[in-house]
Amino acid sequence: MTEYPTSQEGPQPVASGGGTDEAGHGKAPIAAAEAVRTHAPSTGAGHAAESGGGPAAAASDARSARSAAGAGGAAGLPRPRRKAPAPGESGGPAASDPVQGLGQDGVRLRDGAAARNAAGSTAGLGEPAEPPRPRGDGLDPAAAGGESVRQPASPGAEAVPGGDGSAGQNSGYRAGGERHGGGSGIPGAGAGEMTAARREGDRLRFVGAATRRIARGIDLDEIVLGLCRATVPTFSDAILVYLRDPLPVGDERPVGPVVLRLRRTDRLRPIDDLTDVSSTIGAGMDLAGAAGATGELDFSQLPLVGPQGDLPAAELCEIRPGGALAEVLRGVRPVFGSSAAARAALPELLGVDHPLPRGNRAVLAPLRGRRRVIGAAVFLRSPERPAFEQNDLLVAAQLATHTALGIDKAVLYGREAYIADELQRTMLPDSLPQPTGVRLASRYLPAAETARVGGDWYDAIPLPGSRVALVVGDVMGHSMTSAAIMGQLRTTAQTLAQLDLPPAEVLHHLDEQAQRLGSDRMATCLYAVYDPVAHRITIANAGHPPPVLLHLGGRAEVLRVPPGAPIGVGGVDFEAVELDAPAGATLLLYTDGLVESRLRDVWTGIEQLRERLATTAQLTGLDHPPPLEALCDDVLDMLGPGDRDDDIALLAARFDGIAPSDVAYWFLDPEETAPGRARRFARRALTRWGLEELSDSLELLVSEVVTNAVRYAERPVTLRLLRTDVLRCEVGDDSPQLPRQRRARDTDEGGRGLFLVNRMARRWGATRLSSGKVVWFELPLPGANDRH
Repeated sequence: MTEYPTSQEGPQPVASGGGTDEAGHGKAPIAAAEAVRTHAPSTGAGHAAESGGGPAAAASDARSARSAAGAGGAAGLPRPRRKAPAPGESGGPAASDPVQGLGQDGVRLRDGAAARNAAGSTAGLGEPAEPPRPRGDGLDPAAAGGESVRQPASPGAEAVPGGDGSAGQNSGYRAGGERHGGGSGIPGAGAGEMTAARREGDRLRFVGAATRRIARGIDLDEIVLGLCRATVPTFSDAILVYLRDPLPVGDERPVGPVVLRLRRTDRLRPIDDLTDVSSTIGAGMDLAGAAGATGELDFSQLPLVGPQGDLPAAELCEIRPGGALAEVLRGVRPVFGSSAAARAALPELLGVDHPLPRGNRAVLAPLRGRRRVIGAAVFLRSPERPAFEQNDLLVAAQLATHTALGIDKAVLYGREAYIADELQRTMLPDSLPQPTGVRLASRYLPAAETARVGGDWYDAIPLPGSRVALVVGDVMGHSMTSAAIMGQLRTTAQTLAQLDLPPAEVLHHLDEQAQRLGSDRMATCLYAVYDPVAHRITIANAGHPPPVLLHLGGRAEVLRVPPGAPIGVGGVDFEAVELDAPAGATLLLYTDGLVESRLRDVWTGIEQLRERLATTAQLTGLDHPPPLEALCDDVLDMLGPGDRDDDIALLAARFDGIAPSDVAYWFLDPEETAPGRARRFARRALTRWGLEELSDSLELLVSEVVTNAVRYAERPVTLRLLRTDVLRCEVGDDSPQLPRQRRARDTDEGGRGLFLVNRMARRWGATRLSSGKVVWFELPLPGANDRH
């Protein structure tokens, strides 16, 4: 009896009438139907020749088949036998469809559309054949925009692509899996050739999608995560990524042994779905007990342990010079786990207790950066899916190369970010001083995480006479160059402040310095000097936003200061104004990043800042000012989404001042009687303040300092005492030469005055002024802890 090709589309429909099958159902051996079934697979020229050509002949054959079926069924005629076409003839399987191949049991498979057409014709439905379905592009519309479906799949299943276009369930490349069915559309191509071509195309699409995903990462963790998510489960069932610890940067040559650390592991099966194999092994069973029916180790049922979970894989691995692992890494090329080199290297990398699959189900891929090997990746497959092929080594090499180059870039970026952070940190003050009569607080915010350096700065510089200089500035740009220029200008401002120059003069010298740095080095700056004794503040501005003064009663006002031109323009004069600074008031200095953005202009932002300060003062009460730290935080809270276009520097100063009753001031002529007069003035001031306990120490030190001043002064010497949390004494003269402490010899008559000051005073110092110098020292008040 002649065998006829069958289809995998399901059982063939039968017509009513004639014999019975094994179940007793009626079944008619219809000759016409057999003829239609024989002609159905033909789709090429052979089918047209045999059928007589054209749709009319097909319809005529169908009508004849239905007539013959009725007649044969009624007469009970035996089923006619038709010889099957020989291979290569018209209408035979080989000539009708080049993609037809053998099924699992050696049965040839028909084209799906032809089989369905044959089934419909057999059922007596005279409908035209179903047109062939167009081939997909390997993408699942339901998964577009998402990530790879990370679920266990059956051996014949295919992975679903992620949003990055990785091969998936409708793709023929799920770790080398095949796709059955579907015509090729390429005449003369065999099933093996088409399958190989399709798999190669899937490999290329997978490599492209995976490398794009790896390249999206900007830091180390993102790149390693991209490698793991791109390969599991599409390329492998599990992956282990080892990186050098520490990672070398640029041309650095590592010192000491090379150590690899397990950076990340990823796997297909969740830990919750594991069997109790691990407990069985823990009870003493050999790893061979976890082998499947094929004798291969099903490592997917064993825990893959690592930093994120429960691993037998070693977390640290020290590479032995000349060892098997060192040789594989030096070779750079990926190798199968079944090779002799990998069999010796993998236990050294993963640990001797880690189970290894048999056959080509493991790939060890070194990660080589631009100059050296920086790690290794291990790809693993379970026995449920096909083993790695030779072309998969090329895929692993591509993934390893892109990952290593990305890691190199991430390490370099991390080093640059670290340098930028350190540069910005060193350019700004570590902590603010706490001079007498004023309290300070500050904030700095970069423009963004990716732009951590900028040109904004702030500073507070103690000056002679208990004064303090408040500085805030902004160099154009957010680059390393802007930060470097800002550092130079800040250093220049500190030097000029120590000379006790007026604010307008300081800005003039800063302008000259900016021109020396370059023609395009421009910045804005506001320089103010607060005198707690006079309760006055002198401000000079160089193109900077005006400060805001919050009074004790809750009223906030924008100070009217001349705007001036930015420093670096050159050829401009700067004007200073002197304003009242009442006790309890708060001065807020800021950069334009706080009040200006793409959504609002600078004056709108200044008005919003003023209103915010007034509202905060109303909430805290009108009889006492708001806390400085909380005030700074509240000011920054006014920033909304889209308001951070620039970095922000903020400096807040609370004016406490020094009461006139706590200040004593005298002028002394430069003559021999000046030290004696200074001792008497000091004794009277201490008696008025009730500090007679300090009389002996103060008189001795005042006498020594005034004696030195009178020796070199040509104009009257100034003596001032201030009582705050300490007792401060300041002696000024017109000589610019600063005193230096030295050890006097036994035969010297002088030279011991500063030695006594250094031994008895809590602190002391000397500051050069534009008109001379000031020597000062401090004594602790009675009852206070002497921190000298």
